[in-house]
Amino acid sequence: MDEFGLIGQYFASASCAQGGDGIALGIGDDCALLELPAAEQMAVSTDTLVNGVHFPENADPALLAMRGLAVSVSDLAAMGATPVGFTLALTLPMAEPAWLAAFASGLERMAQQCSIRLIGGDTTRGPLSLTFTVFGRVPRGQALTRCGARVGDLVCVGGALGDAAGALPLVLGTRQAAPEIAEPLRARYWSPQPQLTLGQVLRGKASAALDVSDGLLADCGHIAAASGVKLCVEQARLPLSQALRALLGDADARTCALGGGDDYLLAFTLPAEHLQPLCAAGWPVHVVGRVEAGEGVELLDEQGQRLMPPTRGYQHFGSRGD
Repeated sequence: MDEFGLIGQYFASASCAQGGDGIALGIGDDCALLELPAAEQMAVSTDTLVNGVHFPENADPALLAMRGLAVSVSDLAAMGATPVGFTLALTLPMAEPAWLAAFASGLERMAQQCSIRLIGGDTTRGPLSLTFTVFGRVPRGQALTRCGARVGDLVCVGGALGDAAGALPLVLGTRQAAPEIAEPLRARYWSPQPQLTLGQVLRGKASAALDVSDGLLADCGHIAAASGVKLCVEQARLPLSQALRALLGDADARTCALGGGDDYLLAFTLPAEHLQPLCAAGWPVHVVGRVEAGEGVELLDEQGQRLMPPTRGYQHFGSRGD
């Protein structure tokens, strides 16, 4: 099967590739054409996932597609953007119909969950890798960024941390656990749910935001550097799932939450006056610290004393803890 036959059979005919709001022209030409109202801006992000680096060898193709698209859409959530479309550049060692059918099925499922449309891409032969580019729209001047945190703000996250990192030994098959523990953790690894609605609700409220991909401490460091402040994270306030604590115990669960990465939940700084209304409305807002004058990130124990972080998070061209 040639490139055009592959695209036509497995991707161009999918329901997620049939256009939608904001898409004037999708798959089938040299470029897609997107339309935005005058009062909105476009948010764009690109992620590459490489076999054996970002996902295990011989990964289930349906789960791989779901994970790949979800982690890219999570960047739109971090900006408070509404998804519009995405492109996929897929490099394959060979075109296997069963693999492609399963991959396309998983891609369709996550695209529907995120309300995002496939608008183009590329296929080529080589070592397995996926590159997603996602496009979203956000009201002009309301995008969430990393550079607005202010002294006195609360440091918050959008849910339980560390589940995906804790799941990795289960995903790799080096550890076993009862289904009631293993399955929710594996789901957090393979099909993270981008917090799109939360990101949109935080527009005009959160002072800075990003999604947790490299670990809470490392990602808080990005906000601290961009905003020129210090973020203090209180270890005792980390939200941890029962499944993660049952698998690892409290100490190792905290280590996963602080530096494991792959959570794809929102971390954000929030003026205190917005906390109670958001919680009363049922939004998953968990306070884990505060913003102070200074620089960098501090990890504090129950008495407010500084702790040595167990890890700094994932770095592509370094090592954990560098």
